[in-house]
Amino acid sequence: MSNRAESVLVGLIGEGVMPSLTPPMHEREADVQGLRLLYRPIDLLELALPAAAVGDLLTAAQRLGFNGLNITHPCKQLVLEHLDDISDDARRLGAVNTVLIRDGRFIGHNTDFSGFGAALGNGLPNAKLDRVVQLGAGGAGSAVAYALLKAGVSTLDLVDMDPARAAERAAELGGLFPAATVTPRTPGELSEIMPLADGLVHCTPIGMAAHPGLPLDMTLVEPRHWVADIVYRPIETQLVREARAKGCEVLDGGRMAVGQAADAFQLFTGRDADRDRMRAHFLELIAAEDAKAPVLAKAAH
Repeated sequence: MSNRAESVLVGLIGEGVMPSLTPPMHEREADVQGLRLLYRPIDLLELALPAAAVGDLLTAAQRLGFNGLNITHPCKQLVLEHLDDISDDARRLGAVNTVLIRDGRFIGHNTDFSGFGAALGNGLPNAKLDRVVQLGAGGAGSAVAYALLKAGVSTLDLVDMDPARAAERAAELGGLFPAATVTPRTPGELSEIMPLADGLVHCTPIGMAAHPGLPLDMTLVEPRHWVADIVYRPIETQLVREARAKGCEVLDGGRMAVGQAADAFQLFTGRDADRDRMRAHFLELIAAEDAKAPVLAKAAH
C-alpha cells in the first residue's frame, strides 16, 4: 500500500470552527491506530467567505488531495447541490455533515443522526421509547428527531418556540415515518405531555455557556424519565445535573458529539473508532477547556 493510501487528509468547513474539538478527536484516534491523519478546520469567518463558497471549497479540497470533509453550520443544506451522490438517510434529512471525496466524486452522509442514535443506544441502552418529548426543532433537532424515530419511538412530541417550524418539521418527519405519531407542540403544552412521556431530549441552545439556565420547569421532570441533552459546552449542563439529582438516567451532550465523530472517522478511514477511547479523550479536552477558562477570565480583568 502506498504512503498516500496510508495517510488521510480531512477538514471541517463552517463558521467559527476554529475551537472545534473534532480535529483533535480524529487525530488522536488515528494516532492510536497507527494511521497518519491530518484534520484541518476551514473557517469561513477567518477566510471572509460566504456560506455559498462551500462548493468552491469542495473543488479546492478535491484538487489538493483531501479524502473528505465535515460540514457544519451554515452549509449543511447548501452543500447538497454540489454532491454527486448522497446516502439515503442524508437525502431524507435534507442535510449533509460529512462528504467523502472518492475518485473525484463527492458523496454526502449525515452522522449527526447516526451519532445521536449510537449515543442513545450506548448511553441509555434500556431507555423506554414509546413516547418522547423533544425540545427544539432546529437543524440539530431535526437530526435528533430522525434518530429517535429510527430507533423506534412511536410517539414524538416536538416542542418549539416557533409553532410554524414545529409544524413543518412534524409534517416532514411524519411523512418519513408513517407508523409513528409526530405532533407539533408549544412550550405551554409541556405540563400536559410530560406526564405521558418516557423521556426528554433537549435540542436548544439553553444550557450552553453563553445561554445558561434550564429549558423547562424541572418540576415536570420525574425520576422515571430519562433525560438527554445535546449541549456539551459545558458537559454538565444544569439540565443534566438537576435531572441526575432527581434520580433520572441521563445522557450528556458529549455522547452525540463523540458518536458523530466516530461515525465520520469510520467513513473517512474505513476503520472503526474505539468509542470509549474517543469519549475519554473528548472528556479530557473539555476538562482542559474548563481549567483554562478561569485563567483566561482572570487575565481579562
